[in-house]
Amino acid sequence: MQIHKYDTVIVGAGGAGMRAAIEATKRSRTAVLTKLYPTRSHTGAAQGGMAAALANVEEDNWEWHTFDTVKGGDYLVDQDAAEILAKEAIDAVLDLEKMGLPFNRTPEGNIDQRRFGGHTRSHGEAAVRRACYAADRTGHMILQTLYQNCVKEGVEFFNEFYVLDLLLNEVDGVKKTAGVVAYELATGEIHVFQAKAVIFASGGTGKFFKVTSNAHTLTGDGQAVAYRRGLPLEDMEFFQFHPTGIWRMGILLTEGARGEGGILRNKDGERFMEKYAPVMKDLASRDVVSRAIYTEIREGRGCGPEGDHVFLDLTHLPPEQLDAKLPDITEFARTYLGIEPYTDPIPIQPTAHYAMGGIPTNVMGEVLLDNTTVVPGLYAAGEVACVSVHGANRLGTNSLLDINVFGRRSGIAAAEYASANDYVELPEDPASVVEEMVESLRNSTGTERVTEIRKALQETMDANAMVFRTEATLKQAVSDIAELKERYKNVSVQDKGKRFNTDLLEAVELGNLLDLAEVLAVSALARKESRGGHYREDYPTRDDINFMRHTMAYREVAADGTVNIRLDYKPVVQTRYQPMERKY
Repeated sequence: MQIHKYDTVIVGAGGAGMRAAIEATKRSRTAVLTKLYPTRSHTGAAQGGMAAALANVEEDNWEWHTFDTVKGGDYLVDQDAAEILAKEAIDAVLDLEKMGLPFNRTPEGNIDQRRFGGHTRSHGEAAVRRACYAADRTGHMILQTLYQNCVKEGVEFFNEFYVLDLLLNEVDGVKKTAGVVAYELATGEIHVFQAKAVIFASGGTGKFFKVTSNAHTLTGDGQAVAYRRGLPLEDMEFFQFHPTGIWRMGILLTEGARGEGGILRNKDGERFMEKYAPVMKDLASRDVVSRAIYTEIREGRGCGPEGDHVFLDLTHLPPEQLDAKLPDITEFARTYLGIEPYTDPIPIQPTAHYAMGGIPTNVMGEVLLDNTTVVPGLYAAGEVACVSVHGANRLGTNSLLDINVFGRRSGIAAAEYASANDYVELPEDPASVVEEMVESLRNSTGTERVTEIRKALQETMDANAMVFRTEATLKQAVSDIAELKERYKNVSVQDKGKRFNTDLLEAVELGNLLDLAEVLAVSALARKESRGGHYREDYPTRDDINFMRHTMAYREVAADGTVNIRLDYKPVVQTRYQPMERKY
């Protein structure tokens, strides 16, 4: 076991982690631990753009952006956080431009902007061009730009270090952050990082679904580590299903395609979104469009022999526009489907895309132990966190914005905390939990295979907890997950070695996915309403009287060793915008 000492440790090197690192390393000795090489982080898969009311192309202002964020999140958004997001968006974009990000430009040389779902002018009158973009590879450009600037600032990276435990120690009756424990993939060695401040920026959880835009590595490691250490997870029932994933594969086709004029059509060639969202049509919020697509399929208007998808039609757009604005997704259609998007519509279906919930934080990125108490020295930002700026449904382009605004805020706050406080003493034998977990998996003589349990988990989540949910389907998911958790106790890994043992790490990740899928299903079962990305067919309307509140899920271990999930609730912060019916 090796022990390292840093002022600030950041877990994850995607957009949020590296934006935090740029700020933290200027103020404190900072280390970034990442399970992937930084430029392979999932921020690189984001395509369409980053929202900011620059008003470069048409009239816009940050208050309209705030309203759209609150309405898009079906009024479960904490409005103080939404105001910060929209107001600081403008500087966040300009910061990236100064760092060297190659945005698309208007003929006058300004940052170009395009339409995106749910972004409107003057509280819903019409779509507005608010998304700043770099073709359809905006996330890739942000990731590369942030990494180059981290190198410039001298940030220390520990690549392929999997953080498997959070160290907390009680000081005068208060739980404080002491550091993290990581597994080094190259050697199999355990490393303890003692730190005054820790920032989790480890990304999403989408691999508990089968059809997903998420990479194989998005297994909710940060959320699971915090949850097992007694910290709550907020609003985990709210998961976004992006309307346009490649049929059966889930690979993302950006909303920017519809922002450029792409149209969704059913088997009759009908532009069906006019029925569901008369004003915004194909650019309604993502939950609305995803439900509309599945409604068309259910009612027999799906495309293909099995009627299990619809079409994204770009054939009416000029080829030069597709080449300039959407080069990646048109190439995806050719590569993965063998079709020519100039002349053929692209088969699509909703794909599991983004976790609105996560580790609860305040607007400075400080992690919350309950509704008001912060955990000293612990921060979170990006998809791992829940500020809550996305509420029940995230607006497209607000994720790249979130990682920059709250990544920056958490980096500054964590480094300032580290400057003002001393190290907390490490717990006795700090690596024991990780050593026991790793060795028990490595030496297991069980008969269960990781791949089989993961496949079963993904199948039950797709069948029972996706776009449409009911009490019966969610109870089925809870029951299936409980059974899979029992099977997981008997799991084994084939590779018994220490060097680059990805087999072992996938077994650890599966444990994380099982825990988090259970929290999602239990939280969704308790929320007897439909709101944003959580749609209950047995409770099809929003219930503001009983459920205008955030879910807080706690893991509790009983005296006999059984693990239970206790649900508590937290009020939604409302400032200026009163809840009303969402119409697009």
